[in-house]
Amino acid sequence: MQNYTTQMDAARRGIITKEMEAVLQNEHIGREELLERVAAGQIAICANKNHTSLAPAAVGAGMKTKVNVNLGISKDCANIEAELEKVRFALKHKTDSIMDLSCYGKTREFRKKLIEMSPAMIGTVPMYDAVGYFDVDLSAISSEKFLEVFETHAIDGVDFMTIHSGLNRNTVERVKKNKRLTNIVSRGGSLLFSWMEMTGKENPFYEHYDKILDIARKYDVTLSLGDACRPGCIDDATDAAQVEELITLGELTKRAWAKDVQVMIEGPGHMALNEIAANMVLEKRLCHGAPFYVLGPLVTDIAPGYDHITAAIGGAVAGSSGADFLCYVTPAEHLRLPDLADMKDGLIATRIAAHAADIAKGIKGARDWDRKMSEARVNLDWEKMIGLAIDSEKARAYRESSLPEHEDSCTMCGKMCAVRNMKKILDGERVSLYTEE
Repeated sequence: MQNYTTQMDAARRGIITKEMEAVLQNEHIGREELLERVAAGQIAICANKNHTSLAPAAVGAGMKTKVNVNLGISKDCANIEAELEKVRFALKHKTDSIMDLSCYGKTREFRKKLIEMSPAMIGTVPMYDAVGYFDVDLSAISSEKFLEVFETHAIDGVDFMTIHSGLNRNTVERVKKNKRLTNIVSRGGSLLFSWMEMTGKENPFYEHYDKILDIARKYDVTLSLGDACRPGCIDDATDAAQVEELITLGELTKRAWAKDVQVMIEGPGHMALNEIAANMVLEKRLCHGAPFYVLGPLVTDIAPGYDHITAAIGGAVAGSSGADFLCYVTPAEHLRLPDLADMKDGLIATRIAAHAADIAKGIKGARDWDRKMSEARVNLDWEKMIGLAIDSEKARAYRESSLPEHEDSCTMCGKMCAVRNMKKILDGERVSLYTEE
């Protein structure tokens, strides 16, 4: 029988949970160090008690940088089976997490199927679901109803939930006094901002934060404190609204930890390359070392159709500077709902960024994969190279689409292959470019 309430509570009691045992198997960290960091809030193990299919993973200090995929049903794309196919696709391509951003129709039906089938941790944004859940206009939803949706998601088994608790009345005034080029681009943030302006009330996720904590503690839901004021363009990055909200999130983090509730902090969306590292330091300082979850950041605003690249560039810098969790961005960002091909491009690009970050910040074991690939290359072992590739399907398709005359080369260099010729000459063999060997 469990004698703890949450993973944080267990760690503070010195208890290694089955979820922690799974983390110890998959990460290079010792038992005491894991307990210490979970207890301090530096590592979050997002594991709702009702998510029985979960393969637990950890986000935070010293852990491998994790990657999230967004999906979900909307009014224009309400096909549940199509979204479940995306779930299967994301799991096949090794996502660590799936966020269900459904905002229309049979959201609970989809969410339950998702949680049942997914070993990856599941996140949601209850604010998105509220309008469809109650089938009423935004201004007609009461504060109590928002909390009801939050608890419904917790009961269903959601591992972490994004709530925009830092957008209080003070922050609203800050946004209005400090004009931004793109205003508020967070969907949840814009909905809450609108609700607050229309009703004249305080943000229910801020005003009733203690009730939120009680629910989160009961089901061991990790709070992902959302960045309603994240910049929607590089001109808006690191402005007064973003920083004020971050200060509030730091205060809310301490209140959550006091009740043994785990926390992640969500971070900027668009940001010039030279500002990223400083923002990572700022978050860690203001939010007391809590895990940081970032969207991109996208380092330029000019690349619709290629935003998986702008985000991967920013994600690699963010991860190497301290971010713990990267949300994927697809080529369809800013344009439409992504299809399977978009998802794959976005997921692979983000996984590359995460791995590059792990190498840069010295995560134990991160370089082992690269070393194995280099060994396969120097031995001209094409099958092993393909097997080690982050996207083996694409690597094999490229190789087979243009086969060389000599199997120990490729069609770019042929017999002039540097690896091939150095291997031959160092083995005491003759290198010949024009005669048969």
